[in-house]
Amino acid sequence: MNRADEQQLGARRVEAIHDPKKLQAIMEAASPPDLELGFRPMFGGIMGYAAGQAFASLSNVGLALKMTGADHSALSEVPDVKPLRYEPDQPPSKSYLLLPDAMLSDPDSLRLWMARSAAGLKPTTKKPRKKPLEGK
Repeated sequence: MNRADEQQLGARRVEAIHDPKKLQAIMEAASPPDLELGFRPMFGGIMGYAAGQAFASLSNVGLALKMTGADHSALSEVPDVKPLRYEPDQPPSKSYLLLPDAMLSDPDSLRLWMARSAAGLKPTTKKPRKKPLEGK
């Protein structure tokens, strides 16, 4: 490995400071009381769900919320918010925004953005399962 590769690897290690389980605890503590919150393991991290729909990514790079429309634009304007990237060489996410560490220690601000993220989710349009015919 050459020096440039070592420096890039070192930079990744510096950024990889978050524990997804701790981020989950932070989200649970800040969650709006009416938000149906759930979590599932995902590729070494955790995916957060609101009313059964994915809306948060909890990984070693931090906590990112799925934002749409005007809410995406508004959160993008908050200092130190940036598009989610799991690796520095990956393209930025178009919908998930990585929250700054300062917001993680501000439950009121986090609660507000969690609520706005969940409110921007499209309603589920799952078709009901067909019931099997009895006697066949």
